This record gives sequence, C-alpha cells and structure tokens, in this order.
Amino acid sequence: MKRNMEFFIVEIPFVIFTSYIYQPCRNPNNEAGTCVSLLECPPLLNLLKNVGRTQAETMFLQHSQCDYVGSTVYVCCVLQSGSRFLKAELPTTRECGKSFDNRILGGNVTRIDEYPWVALIEYTKPFNEKGFHCGAALISKRYVITAAHCVTGAGIPADWRPTGIRLGEWDRNTNPDCERLINDQYDCADPYIDVAIEKITAHPMYRSNDKNHLYDIALIRLSRNIEYTDFVSPVCLPVQQELRSRTFEALKLDVTGFGTTEDSRSSDLKLKAGVDAWNLEDCRRKYSPKGVFLDNSQMCAGGVEGVDSCRGDSGGPLVIKQRVENRDVYVLAGVVSFGPTPCGLPGWPGVYTRVGAYVDWISNNLEP
Repeated sequence: MKRNMEFFIVEIPFVIFTSYIYQPCRNPNNEAGTCVSLLECPPLLNLLKNVGRTQAETMFLQHSQCDYVGSTVYVCCVLQSGSRFLKAELPTTRECGKSFDNRILGGNVTRIDEYPWVALIEYTKPFNEKGFHCGAALISKRYVITAAHCVTGAGIPADWRPTGIRLGEWDRNTNPDCERLINDQYDCADPYIDVAIEKITAHPMYRSNDKNHLYDIALIRLSRNIEYTDFVSPVCLPVQQELRSRTFEALKLDVTGFGTTEDSRSSDLKLKAGVDAWNLEDCRRKYSPKGVFLDNSQMCAGGVEGVDSCRGDSGGPLVIKQRVENRDVYVLAGVVSFGPTPCGLPGWPGVYTRVGAYVDWISNNLEP
C-alpha cells in the first residue's frame, strides 16, 4: 500500500493555503464533490487499491487531491446518490461522558459505576502468559484510545503482544463486581467484557526513542462493536473548536485507572485522583533541564506527592467535566504519557498527550 501512495506525496510545494477540508470542490471531471480524507471516499480508495489501474486513472487520483494535512491526503470525492462517506461516527453527548459519580464523594477508590470508559490492555507473553500492563479509554463502540508507547516500540518488551481489551472492570479479584453501599445493600455491575484487538494504529510520527515523547497516542480497533451500559460507555472527545486548544490550566482534572505500568505495579480496584493542570511554560521549565522539551500537543498535571498518575494507568485517561451542547459531560483531555520516576514526586507533574491536538488525526483514522 505504501508504494501505491507515493504518487500522492511527491512534488507538493511548501505553501500556506486555506483549508478546504469538508468544503465543496470540483474533481478533474468538473463534477461537484466534497473534500474529504481519502479513507472516507470509497470510489477513489478502491481505485487506489487497484494495482492494475491505468496511467490516466493514476493522474485522475493525483489531480483529485484537494488538501494535505500532516500524513493525511484529502481528495475531492463524488458519491453516487444514496452513497455515504466512510466516516466512523463518534458518540453524541447523549451517549458519551456519563459517569454516575454523585452518590458518595471522596476517596481514592472509584465507585463501581464511575468512569465507565476506563479500559485495560491485555498482553500475551511467552508461554501464552497474559497480563494487563497499560490502560486505555473507550471512545466509541469499536475503538479505545491509548498511548503509542503501550503498543509499539521500546515501550513494551519485544516478546509481548497487545491482544485484548477489558471493559467494565472495577475489582480485578471478582466477576461480576459488587459494591457495598452505605445502607448495607449491594450495587452489582455486569460481568466485565473481554474483546480481542483487531487493529492497532499508532501515530506515524511517534518514535519510542524520542526523549520528548511526542505523538504518544494510538487507536485500538476492537474485533466487534460493544453495547453501552451503565458500566461500559465512552468518554467524549474534545471535538468542539473551543476545547481543542485548551490545556485546562489551573483546573482540576481526574486521572483514573488501576495504576498499571510497564513494571507491573498495580491495584486490584479502579482508582481515581484529582490533579491540577499546569501552565505549559512552567512545565517546560521544569523538564527542560532534564533534556525533555515539551510542545503544545502535550499538557501537564499533578505534582502532589504520591498522587499524579500513580492512581492512573500508563496510556490511561485524564478527564475533566465540561458543559458541552447544554450537557455536563466528561471530556478526554489527555492520555497518560510519562512522568518522574517514581511517580508522584512533589513538584513534578505528569505529562500527558493532549487529545485536543489530535482530534483530526483520530477522526481520520476511525474506520466504520
């Protein structure tokens, strides 16, 4: 496939131009279309995959290009009546970001139905041994999001393979999980769900040897759609323009998970911690003497002794409640990337991949 894509990315002049993404356009035959990602356009995508296409068809593909952002090619797509773009749908605010967290406040252990998007990545190791060593967050019926270092490169041992996702977990010692309430009654969840991994898409610019940990983000496609319940449901992505650039400075966010890291320290219960977001320049000044240089696609939070991402998972979610479309929902602000060793050192925040910087990349890599 890479060989067949080459003609799309050569001889493109370095110019600054207005984005035409999702705007009306005209293809080389002067037919009206819409400027969309190549992956969303079935006719041109099928033509690209045809290794026997003619030179004229190759030229048609080349001249159908209407924009180019990062590694994503956009084409002027003309669809037949009744057809639709291959755009994976994200959940609406009626479905995402719901957490039933208003019954009992305080404490490091979550309630059984809090943060229902928290997921665990299962790894298959030598001799068919299995274990959970990173976290993720459910963002749709078919996808979870995590850190690239959890699924590729030197971040995981060479003989480990990410093979499954667990959803709906609260207490790893029991199944189903039940929580004793203050009135001596029990709130029981559905059994957890284990789903095989169908496909992993790490950001193509991620490099595991990069000390700055840039582009530390990845998507995992599940082998089947899952049904939303009170105990398994997605977090909202910061798709709104006003949320995409925010670092949530001085606001309190929640980091959640089982405290699972690559060196296997973990909790049996799902944990949470409130962490304050830092001013990015202050965080840069903190890390730059260590040879780590952060950019605007990252954010920092925490720095309180024994807290930080010690309560969360490597690759797990950092969320904040926001008012979106007249609803109070949890939005995925960040993905746990890296921090001081040991975690939770006073004065040293954890560093997170800022999800708002990658909304377009996420959207363009979700398959129906």
